[in-house]
Amino acid sequence: MASAATARALDGNSANIVSTFGQRIDSQLHSHAIPIVFLITDDISERGSLKSLINGQGWQFETFESTREFLARPRPLVPSCLLLARSLRDLNGLEDQKQIARERAEVPIVVISRYEDIPTTVQAMKAGAVDFLVRPFRDEALLLGIRETFERSRLVLKREMEINDLRRCYASLSARERQVMALVVTGLLNKLVGGELGISEITVKAHRGHVMRKMKANSLPDLVRMATKLRIPSARVFQA
Repeated sequence: MASAATARALDGNSANIVSTFGQRIDSQLHSHAIPIVFLITDDISERGSLKSLINGQGWQFETFESTREFLARPRPLVPSCLLLARSLRDLNGLEDQKQIARERAEVPIVVISRYEDIPTTVQAMKAGAVDFLVRPFRDEALLLGIRETFERSRLVLKREMEINDLRRCYASLSARERQVMALVVTGLLNKLVGGELGISEITVKAHRGHVMRKMKANSLPDLVRMATKLRIPSARVFQA
């Protein structure tokens, strides 16, 4: 999934955590695991009717009574979506939805409501929903929306897979190699990088070679693209 953890250079521990999650994603996606439809509702009858519909499609189905319960579940490693039932009693529904959108970007949200008005719909979409359905709705409309969310979820997981290898490679760099990489990708020549770090040009060349090999970069532009994807902060002065 892509996440806030990539907004800064990864330290060893966080990189290992992300790497482990990414490896599990790799394994699950390649095993053709069955997509999951999540439902948050306190309506037992709604839970029963949707379970029958979802199971009939061969998808996995999991229900939760609250946002807290849903977020306590480990992140899904297969394409998924969330059906979020809204009611007039659900005073914190919008804030809950925003929290889910922040913490589970790989799980697109479809809001289900028994009430429709333009402000509510707009607020729900702004809070991260990809669709807004008002009961009663046709089963076909819901199933179509779910299939579309699976594609969205699959793309997020795919991007997570693509960047995962970069994270693992970056985590393998030494502290000095990370410093050299951060300066090299700004376009500085080896001599200037050495001046910034207080090391010789020959030493810079050696570190640069290690960086290129460990990052599996074929060229400097390739390395720059990697640094951009990892959002590695560039700095001009480091402590040795």
